[in-house]
Amino acid sequence: MVSPQHFLYLILALLIALTLHEAAHAAMATLLGDPTARQQGRLALNPLVHLDPLGTLMMLLTVLGGIGIGWGKPVPVTPWRLRPDPKTGMALVAAAGPLANLATAVLLAGVLQADLLPVTWLARLALVIIVVSVSLAVFNLLPLPPLDGYRVLLGFLPSRQAAALVPLEPYGPLVLLFLVFFGGYLPGGSPLYHWVTALSRPIYHVLGL
Repeated sequence: MVSPQHFLYLILALLIALTLHEAAHAAMATLLGDPTARQQGRLALNPLVHLDPLGTLMMLLTVLGGIGIGWGKPVPVTPWRLRPDPKTGMALVAAAGPLANLATAVLLAGVLQADLLPVTWLARLALVIIVVSVSLAVFNLLPLPPLDGYRVLLGFLPSRQAAALVPLEPYGPLVLLFLVFFGGYLPGGSPLYHWVTALSRPIYHVLGL
């Protein structure tokens, strides 16, 4: 069980990271010509419009264990409205979420390096936001549906190979849930943990953390 202070830090960090992540998806879709997300109120920095009930419950329960796993409501996108084409547009929209989280981490790391947060609790909160933002970014870059990395992968693959993966999409969430809840029991440990750790370490090194 985490301390009340760390619980609060994790909740605030997750709310900030998730909000920026989903708002970035909406902003990119709008920029590429699809107004769907904006029309449905998702082009906003209000956490309440991005929270998914089940994802929020999962976030609260896992934060009690000091981890913090959750998700927001998927941003509505109409692919055929995206420029330059639906395949590339969807990849750009998907990439916007993790990139927003990484940009947040870079900005806050610069603030910490410049010692611009003399108040101790603000510095600690900024550090937690960095860790959560980096973790959320690299987790979502896993090329498994419904994560952002899958859509980015489809954008890079030739059309024939991308189409061949589409029938597998319904099984992605089941695989992801299995890895989240039972991955730790697999030989060698959780693949998700190894993925997040392997990608996060060089990012922290670059950030000077």
